[in-house]
Amino acid sequence: METIYSYFETIPSSHRSLILVSGITLFWLLEGALPLFKFDYKKWKHALPNFFFTLTTIIVNFGLAFLLLKSADWVKANDFGIINWLPEMSLWLYVFLGVLLLDFFGAYLAHFVEHKVKPLWMVHLVHHTDHNVDTTTANRHHPIESVIRFAFTLLGVFVVGTPIAIVMLYQALSLIFTQFTHANIKLPKSIDKIISYVLISPDMHKIHHHYRLPYTDSNYGNIFSIWDRLFGTYMYMERENLKYGVDVFPDKKKNSNIKDLLKQPFQKYEKPTLASDSEA
Repeated sequence: METIYSYFETIPSSHRSLILVSGITLFWLLEGALPLFKFDYKKWKHALPNFFFTLTTIIVNFGLAFLLLKSADWVKANDFGIINWLPEMSLWLYVFLGVLLLDFFGAYLAHFVEHKVKPLWMVHLVHHTDHNVDTTTANRHHPIESVIRFAFTLLGVFVVGTPIAIVMLYQALSLIFTQFTHANIKLPKSIDKIISYVLISPDMHKIHHHYRLPYTDSNYGNIFSIWDRLFGTYMYMERENLKYGVDVFPDKKKNSNIKDLLKQPFQKYEKPTLASDSEA
């Protein structure tokens, strides 16, 4: 663990970029070999707007990265935050708790709030209006959402008290998991179910991308499934019944156009309807 900790304490930006590119490449190839759905689409054409928003996410995170560094250095220097107030523990447990709690603040809580606060939901729509969810959907976030997510992660750094090594490790794991859970891959149902007891599995997250409530408002987690199970936001449905998108924003053409997606947070909003048992 000391070696891993030291590596992420000084991880070069080029290595972080390699994680991003390698993950997309790996899951892109797996989607061709083990597809969950056989989408009727041109994969590269579908990927272009998603890659655009991946680039804006990178730009936002890179531009604000100094805040993470300063905050992580401050909590370490001042012995501030939950994991620093606990009794002395092994490095393994210290890192695990740091990543686990950052996953709550930076992923689960941020995601939950985005679904419950109307203006934030309108921003988050860009992610949900993809009608063909695959690994490129993972970082399809409006630039405003990238700032929102960053703010929640920064809050987590202060509250949890994570040094920069844990922050970088968390972000690397978060990136890999979001690519994995959005990837259009078909795992055996039994394996997917076993994974979902501890971690977010592909099927578990894709339920969140079902086009109607209440499924859209479930399974908010990114790395660990404990938060959804603990707070009662876990839901299950058969993968065969999944339909992606958002019921009140059904225009596939607009939902794949960068210009329209950038304007999406400012559209007129209609209240969605709950799915009946027969529809789900």
